[in-house]
Amino acid sequence: MDIFNTVMQAVIQGLTEFLPVSSSGHLSLYQHFTGKSGEGALFFSAVLHLGTLVAVFFAFRKRIAAMFKEFFVLVKDIFGGRFSWKEMNPERRMLIMIFFSCCCLLPFAPFLDWFENFSEDGSIFAEGICFLYTAVILMLSDKCIKGKKTAGEVEVKDSLTVGFMQGVAMLPGVSRSGSTISAGLFSGFTRETAVEYSFILGIPVILLGCLKEVKSAVEAKAEIPVGDCLLGFVVAAVVGVCAIKMVSWLVKSDKFKVFAYYTFVLGITVVIIAIIEKIMGHSIVIG
Repeated sequence: MDIFNTVMQAVIQGLTEFLPVSSSGHLSLYQHFTGKSGEGALFFSAVLHLGTLVAVFFAFRKRIAAMFKEFFVLVKDIFGGRFSWKEMNPERRMLIMIFFSCCCLLPFAPFLDWFENFSEDGSIFAEGICFLYTAVILMLSDKCIKGKKTAGEVEVKDSLTVGFMQGVAMLPGVSRSGSTISAGLFSGFTRETAVEYSFILGIPVILLGCLKEVKSAVEAKAEIPVGDCLLGFVVAAVVGVCAIKMVSWLVKSDKFKVFAYYTFVLGITVVIIAIIEKIMGHSIVIG
C-alpha cells in the first residue's frame, strides 16, 4: 500500500471513529472504490482502530485512571464482603454499568463473521442501508430533551440500552459512537456523560475485535505491511485526539442533526451506486 492510501485511511479512521458517521462504513467505502478491500484491508482497519484507542486513553486519561484504580478497590470489597450496590462512587458505577453494556454484545457474537462479511462482499448496498439507519437515530437523538444523569447516576436499564445499540453498530455503516451517544441521550444522560460513556465503553470492545483480527492474520500467515501499519496507527491516534475534541463540542452544541443529514444523503447515494454496480456487473473503482 502506498503512503497516500495509508494516510488517507488513517485520517478517515481517526475522524469517523468519533464523529457519528461510522468509521467502518467510511473505510469500507474507501477500500471498495480504491480496490483495497479484502482480508488484508480488514486487518489494517483493526490496526487503525488501535490507533484511535490511544486517542481515547489520552482524552479521558483522568477518568480512565480513576476507574483503573477503582477496579482493584472493587475486587477487594467484593471478596471482603464490603460491596454495596447502593453506595458506589461514579467510577465504580461506571465500571459496573460498562460491564453490563459489554454483556449485551454476547447475543451478537454468533453473527460477528456475518457482520464482517459485509466489508468484504464486493457490494456496498448494506453499507448504504446502515448509513440511513444511522441518520434516523441521530435525528431522533437530536430531538431529545437534555438529560441530567451523570456518571454516578447511570442505571442498569440505561447500560443495557447503550449496550444493545453498540451491538447493532457492528454492522459497517452504523456509527458506534453515534449509536451509543444517541442511546445515552435517549436514556437521559447529560451531553458530557453520553460522550464519555460512549468512548470509554468502546475500549474493551474495539480492543477485543482488534486482537481477534491480529490472531486471524497470524493463523492465516497473511502478509502484514509493518511500515504501513505503524504509520496508520500514529496518524489515526493523532487525528483521533483532535476528533474527540470536535465531537465533544458538537454534542454539547446540539449539532447531531448535521450528521443526520450527512449520513442520510450518503446512504441514499451509496444505495444508488450499489444498484448501478449491480446492473453493470462490476464495482466502480477510482484510480
